[in-house]
Amino acid sequence: MTDAEWAEVRTSLPVPGWLEGRGGRPEGSCRRQMVDAVRYLVAGGITWRAMPADFPAWDRVYAFWRRWRDKGWVRELHDRLRDRLRTVAGRDPEPTAGIIDAQSVKGAASVPVATRRYDGGKKANGRKRHIVVDTLGLLLAVTVTAASVTDRDAGRDLLARLGERHWRIMRVWADGGYTGQLVDFAHRVLRIALTVVKRSDDVSGFTVLPKRWLTCAFHLPRRPDLDPKSESAF
Repeated sequence: MTDAEWAEVRTSLPVPGWLEGRGGRPEGSCRRQMVDAVRYLVAGGITWRAMPADFPAWDRVYAFWRRWRDKGWVRELHDRLRDRLRTVAGRDPEPTAGIIDAQSVKGAASVPVATRRYDGGKKANGRKRHIVVDTLGLLLAVTVTAASVTDRDAGRDLLARLGERHWRIMRVWADGGYTGQLVDFAHRVLRIALTVVKRSDDVSGFTVLPKRWLTCAFHLPRRPDLDPKSESAF
């Protein structure tokens, strides 16, 4: 991160207990280096043991990430940054609408057979990621399943989690893979209007659909001291 990016991220980080007099040992490594190391690993898809020597030792970085994951601090940091980006864009921090979608990806040879299956529609043997984003393309909820799990089955659980974390969500746009009982379930149980945007039968090939192709767009005003793409990567 640049100094300007770190200045933005630093104010969103959870405060350690020892700084607030709650006890515990002071952290032995620079937080900025730790965050940069985790982001480097995620961006490059490397293993923990392949961490370059420029960063702290891989086992210390892993311990840092595992502690933050178990305490929910990674999610908290992400949500704080998302709320700030929405504010920069002139939106209310809490969204009222979103877009749900899924994508199947082929699994590498190292992916256990027990957690991957074949998606006949996309002809991919691997896993499927199901996400909900706001109308700016910022992540609200995500889950990963085997590629054989249908959009409707995974969407039921994902929308329920979305409603628990974002109580103001009233409408979610989806494609034709989410038709059927999921629409009724979302309206009757979750009080969410699931609107399916279908493509026209007389159109062939790729077509941009209204409200459907905003996923992960990050169309935000640029500020020299706040880069949405770099901060959201964490």
